[in-house]
Amino acid sequence: MDKNILYFDCVSGISGDMTIGALLDLGVDKDYLINELSRLNIEGYDLKIDRSKKNGITGTDFKVILEHSNHHSHDHSHDNHKHEHDHSHDHDHEHSHDNHKNEHDHSHDHDQEHNHGHEHRNLENIKELINDSSLNENVKSMSLEMFEYVARAEAKVHDTSISEIHFHEVGALDSIIDIVGTAILIDKLDVDEIYFSPLHVGTGFVNCAHGTIPVPAPATLEILKDIPVYSTGVRSELVTPTGAAIAKTLSDGFISLPDVEIDTIGYGVGTKDLEITNVLRVINAKKN
Repeated sequence: MDKNILYFDCVSGISGDMTIGALLDLGVDKDYLINELSRLNIEGYDLKIDRSKKNGITGTDFKVILEHSNHHSHDHSHDNHKHEHDHSHDHDHEHSHDNHKNEHDHSHDHDQEHNHGHEHRNLENIKELINDSSLNENVKSMSLEMFEYVARAEAKVHDTSISEIHFHEVGALDSIIDIVGTAILIDKLDVDEIYFSPLHVGTGFVNCAHGTIPVPAPATLEILKDIPVYSTGVRSELVTPTGAAIAKTLSDGFISLPDVEIDTIGYGVGTKDLEITNVLRVINAKKN
């Protein structure tokens, strides 16, 4: 019997906003995502969902816009890799990954957090927020697993306990929206299996509240343990902490594209212009 699968082709890495962009691009109604996110009962953000092109390829550009702030959400960017890491690779990027948002700078900086209109949350606060929502149990479970990966990685890098980690990245509104939004869309697509290509991580350095740190960022690298990764020398942060946690949580394997019958293809567009095409491609297909 054929299985309905998703295949994440991470040729330019992966971030939270790029993931949501690609999944929406597969055809999920954006109003469904917006309505489900309202179940979280949090305020202080707007969503910007546009059609955009990168190297001539048209896809969906998803951004979280924080109120009282001129900054786009962090992950979002790879420069889409928001920064998640700055993924903007330029924080300002961030989140851009430029869509590789800056997850990262998320910044681990209390002051910055407040300047960006972020609330300072720890893992327990986030668990309470998700568990008290009216989201379904599958969405809650996926979301909490992703947050756990980020929390454990941050605790390991900073040599502290999970309960003492107050991460701007994980606690930031944009990261909450990216993670829970991804879980909502995966639940809606209701596929049998999910696979990822090996992850293209990039190289170089990014700036955060702790100073200049190497790419992949330490927390990202912790999450990426046991996952096949590579770099072609692109000097940008291609995989953000949120992107790494999404892959770790969802993947049934990191493989080359298997023998499939392709149905639909979605592109999540990054903000930053890189030497490679800054998109995340997700393929919905049938596999024997």
